[in-house]
Amino acid sequence: MQIDFKNMISPVEGADRITWAEVEALKKRGEAIDADLRARRGRGDLPFHDLPYQDVTSVLKYAEEARGRFENFVVAGIGGSALGNIALQTALRHPHHNLLPEAQRGGPRMFFPDNIDPDMVGGLFDVLDPKETLFNVITKSGSTAETMSTFLLVRQALIDAVGDRWREHVVVTTDPAKGDLRQIATEEGLTAFDIPEGVGGRFSVLTPVGLLSAAVSGIDIQVLLSGAAAMDARLKASALDRNPAYVCAALMYLADAHKGRRIVVMMPYVQALRDVADWFRQLWAESLGKRLSLAGEVVHVGQTPVKALGATDQHSQMQLYVEGPHDKVVVFLAVERYDRTLIFPAAYGEKASLGYFSGRTMNELIQAERVATALALTQRQRPNMTITLPEVSPQTVGQLLYLLEVQTLYAGGLYGVDPLDQPGVEAGKVATYALMGRKGYEQQRVEILREIASDARYLL
Repeated sequence: MQIDFKNMISPVEGADRITWAEVEALKKRGEAIDADLRARRGRGDLPFHDLPYQDVTSVLKYAEEARGRFENFVVAGIGGSALGNIALQTALRHPHHNLLPEAQRGGPRMFFPDNIDPDMVGGLFDVLDPKETLFNVITKSGSTAETMSTFLLVRQALIDAVGDRWREHVVVTTDPAKGDLRQIATEEGLTAFDIPEGVGGRFSVLTPVGLLSAAVSGIDIQVLLSGAAAMDARLKASALDRNPAYVCAALMYLADAHKGRRIVVMMPYVQALRDVADWFRQLWAESLGKRLSLAGEVVHVGQTPVKALGATDQHSQMQLYVEGPHDKVVVFLAVERYDRTLIFPAAYGEKASLGYFSGRTMNELIQAERVATALALTQRQRPNMTITLPEVSPQTVGQLLYLLEVQTLYAGGLYGVDPLDQPGVEAGKVATYALMGRKGYEQQRVEILREIASDARYLL
């Protein structure tokens, strides 16, 4: 994997882009953050670092059995319990996996509803036969409203279809000891996998949260983890100014805090990586968007992540990025080799818009469009960088996900916030519990209903 950040750096002091002197000026802070993170890892306070080295024998065994028994696999989870699964499926399986004949799929059809829209969820029940479906219910807390409510619908649909055998069609992934879902799994005798203590949802893609669905789908999760381990080794061995996670974090932080680049756009020029950008949105937003600093000061920090897709969004967003407000950084994801090569046939050679394609490839075209887009941004002093994978494979995707996770921890240190908590999300959860009448939230319900009462003056 290679990271090219040339288009982030300017030789001119005071320019819109960052100078290397500004990166160097952060070095003492960076060294302190690096030392702190290494110490916390040594104490076991950052257990996601251990995930590349875990034993996945039980996951592989269960996945092998599931592939032979079920036509469909559904992940009932939301946010960090679904986005990583989706990213792995999109990146590492056939782009039309569910449409392939069973013999070519090598596993069940995969579904990731990731929402509680009643039309979407109800529509999924319309097209799936519960008797042929395995449901993976995922929530770290064991109480997430969206997941637990969906579990009730899943359970009833299975009881209606297979009676007492419904338990064979449910596997849960949750906290090892705490929460209602863990208790239900124990009482009902459901197969259950653990989310390691101290690993939050948005950092859980390399736990059974993401590994189980990946293994069921046919992804080589051992190679995925070996890729993460290879990146871990690279980061541990690198000097700070050659550490990709720290350098990328420093550039993003400087772009935001010093240059007003409040938005980071992740733009893969690889269809397979489009949902990595979606996964990154949660990782970056939920980790860094904070009201309070570690010192308890009100800071309201955090760069807003946006996803785009090349070449699609050259035709929908790029006009804004090139000529709109100077408030964005663009991070391109690229590959050296696509799985396929599509050669353009010779035809209509006399037509200017077609003749030059003869004998060239679609691979060349999309690469040219990426380079041209980066050039257009750079010429307008719009900072951008490119992360290039040699190919999209379990090894390289494991490297990329782990890199972005560690980058987020360094960025949290630079912003002076805790990248592992999410108090704003918890506030929304409490309000939802109160509105839905959950026991213990009666007083909050009264206060919330008073606060949200409509005023006729503001109704149209």
